[in-house]
Amino acid sequence: MTIRTSRSIPPLLWFGAFISSIFLIVPFIGLSQRTPWSTFIEIATEESVLRSITLSLIVATSAAAICFLFGLPLGWVLAKSQMKGLKILRAVVLLPMVLPPVAGGTALLFALGRKGFIGEKLDSWFGVTLPFTTAGAIIAATFVSLPFFVLAIETAATQLDPQFEESSQSLGASPTRTFFTTSLPMTRSAIFAGIALSWARALGEFGATITFAGDNPERTRTLPLQLFVALETSPERAMVLGMLMVLISLSVLITLRGKWIGTQ
Repeated sequence: MTIRTSRSIPPLLWFGAFISSIFLIVPFIGLSQRTPWSTFIEIATEESVLRSITLSLIVATSAAAICFLFGLPLGWVLAKSQMKGLKILRAVVLLPMVLPPVAGGTALLFALGRKGFIGEKLDSWFGVTLPFTTAGAIIAATFVSLPFFVLAIETAATQLDPQFEESSQSLGASPTRTFFTTSLPMTRSAIFAGIALSWARALGEFGATITFAGDNPERTRTLPLQLFVALETSPERAMVLGMLMVLISLSVLITLRGKWIGTQ
């Protein structure tokens, strides 16, 4: 077992880490200073805000669940398969991480919107329309958060010692049984880390949501969209909403950080 020690870290790296930390912390300090704490509870418990919080939690949790169900096999295949063309597939899978969310929302709109090549069929055949619905917001959040889960799984599966799987199969276990009884438990930390990251990313999604799902106060106005509306009408309210998002995301990440994220 490797013991972590700070004595081996060069002073130059300590300085760089300090500068980076300040760069990331300063904006949150600025937001904290401008937040009207005297009216924080009052604004945070408004009906429209509570509705947005509830919707955001539903969207983020649903997106994280979808990421787990479909991202786990995708990440595992990318890590273990030797098929040709996987490099291209990997690039496409990770594309939403670097693509502007608005561009991703536009792509979703052209594919799954009412006039999209798939959305048109959904509308005419089944009467299903995704824009301006909660389902559309979930799809948009899943689109931008899925790569985070896939990357976590692929990294963990790549680092997994193949001897454990080979030993399991040599004892007569099928590949499916080996996966569920040997491989999957050994990547538990990566799974929870991927869920936490994808959930946090889905919670803060804005660009793809407003482009694809629109701004429907009852169905798609998540907390980030509520924040955007408040910026144009009530800056004080926007500061409270911004700080509220910071506190929610930070509490989840801190809770999971000590248990699963970054642990070996």
